Amino acid sequence: MDELAFIDRSGSNAEKYFLRKKLFGTNDVQPMWVADMDIATPRCVLDAVRERLNHPAIGYEIMSGRAYEGQIGWIQRHHEWRIQREWLSYSPSVVASIGCVIRAFSDEGDEVIVMSPVYPPFFIQVKENNRHLKLHALRQNSEGEYYFDIETLRSQITPKTKILLLCSPHNPVGRVWLRDELLSLGTLCLEHGITIVSDEIHCDLVYEGYTHIPIASLSDELSECTVTFLGTGKTFNMAGFGISTVCIASAHLRTLYERERSRIHWGEGAVLSHVAFECAYRHGEPWYKKLMVHLEVNRDTLIQWAKRERIIKVNPPQGTYLAWLDCRAFGLGDRELREFFIHEAGLGLSAGLGFGREGSGFMRLNFAVSTVILEDALDRISTALRGRGYD
Repeated sequence: MDELAFIDRSGSNAEKYFLRKKLFGTNDVQPMWVADMDIATPRCVLDAVRERLNHPAIGYEIMSGRAYEGQIGWIQRHHEWRIQREWLSYSPSVVASIGCVIRAFSDEGDEVIVMSPVYPPFFIQVKENNRHLKLHALRQNSEGEYYFDIETLRSQITPKTKILLLCSPHNPVGRVWLRDELLSLGTLCLEHGITIVSDEIHCDLVYEGYTHIPIASLSDELSECTVTFLGTGKTFNMAGFGISTVCIASAHLRTLYERERSRIHWGEGAVLSHVAFECAYRHGEPWYKKLMVHLEVNRDTLIQWAKRERIIKVNPPQGTYLAWLDCRAFGLGDRELREFFIHEAGLGLSAGLGFGREGSGFMRLNFAVSTVILEDALDRISTALRGRGYD
């Protein structure tokens, strides 16, 4: 049975380690920014890849029906959503998929709604594809929990609004959207003929007491106007395999999407990725269950730490392995705040401002590490706070 293995990736080409000097000006930081894990990919996946290498030819191959069926079974078991095989196609990454669907379902100058703060490529793909970025600022209630305001959203829609980008569960704020919230959002989009593009790559990383609901699963009508991004990258720490899927129930939307997908010709991906993808969904359940126990421990460790420190607020993540640190009580500018974490705490985190102007005063911390590493990181912050006179 697969066990969780915590690994030191500092001697590899791992992005979060390799780019420390470039991004933070020093290698002397514990990097906790890129959204992958310092946890070994499931042994069963690596064994399946090794077994495939016994075959002497690594040529062009298409993704097998068994690989797609593995994902379909996983999604049905975990999220009670029955996907049809013809709805799915290969993509090298969610970011590539975002660009593809923007071009497929809108024209230059059309509007795309993005809810801020959010994963930075949402903004980038809209702008790079010459669409107009329509920003909707997420709001916070009295408990600090984020929500989208349907009436404000309604007022922002024009005849040029063609697409809404949804992050579910949300990166970086950690929300797992409720059924009523998703229904309200979906109804609004249906009323205005807006295509929902839902990034659900974190869908399996949801904590006890919360349930991820694919927005396309809520009704036949929503299924017909929604494109969903899924994959193994986050769940099984497999981002380096460069494989995900795009799920489109609507035959009309699939036709438009396939036209653009064929134009850019990213093909069917690599055979070793196909093998890894299938194995993860078919045999990765025991490993995944242990992962979620570990992430829950780390999540709780971080929450208890924040309660003790008080100066940094952390809304308990409902999903993802990303903590959204509210540092606004410091009173520091965003550049000063980043420098504090680099030079005083020795940590390389993601600056909140990179997730949109609503991220000003925040930092994102990836806690998909060993508990020892997390506790050391939190101790570093506490020591730096003491150095600033915070008791």
